[in-house]
Amino acid sequence: MKKRLLSVLCMASVFLFLLTASIGLPIYIRPFYYAHIDAYELEERSGFTEPEIRQAYDEVLDYLTLPGKEFGTGVMACSHEAEHHFADCRVLFDLNAVVLAGSGAVLLVLLVMRKKWGPYRLGKRSAAFWAAALALAAPMIIGALAAIDFDRAFVIFHSIFFPGKTNWIFVWHADQIIRVLPQEFFRNCAILIGGGLVTMAGGIMIWEMRRKNT
Repeated sequence: MKKRLLSVLCMASVFLFLLTASIGLPIYIRPFYYAHIDAYELEERSGFTEPEIRQAYDEVLDYLTLPGKEFGTGVMACSHEAEHHFADCRVLFDLNAVVLAGSGAVLLVLLVMRKKWGPYRLGKRSAAFWAAALALAAPMIIGALAAIDFDRAFVIFHSIFFPGKTNWIFVWHADQIIRVLPQEFFRNCAILIGGGLVTMAGGIMIWEMRRKNT
């Protein structure tokens, strides 16, 4: 019974680690956003220079990811409603970071104690294999829905994570930060998260199957 519980714990930890690590890709890799400035002509579309765009983005990301940072958008105007939305976002960013660190710590302990507790298996496959299979299914389902109607998926996403709130609907003139955060960027974030999740989960499954066949 203890071994089964440890295997379930391992599966849950691997799944959560893969998910939160993938979500962290567009958050922590800032050059990913910088690449959009030229690619989507954000200077021309927003009326701001590239240094101003980078400053605004960096201030927002610092606020969302670093403790004790004050909210700011550089030289861009931002309403109180939009600021409150970013405060809501910070809660989710903090939660992702906590789950990422926590699941990583649990996996480290399980890995260190593996010799004592033995391999973590569920049936004929490892717990990590089943976690990867579950993680692989998630982006396929979500990606299929988003591909059909990304605008609708975008609204549903905000309805789920910000229930009863409309402060995520920015105003072009009052919330100038939205000028440099086009919908294409959020779409590409979703693609990066899905691609990262598929790559990591697929890698685990391929490694497991190759190891089993050798």
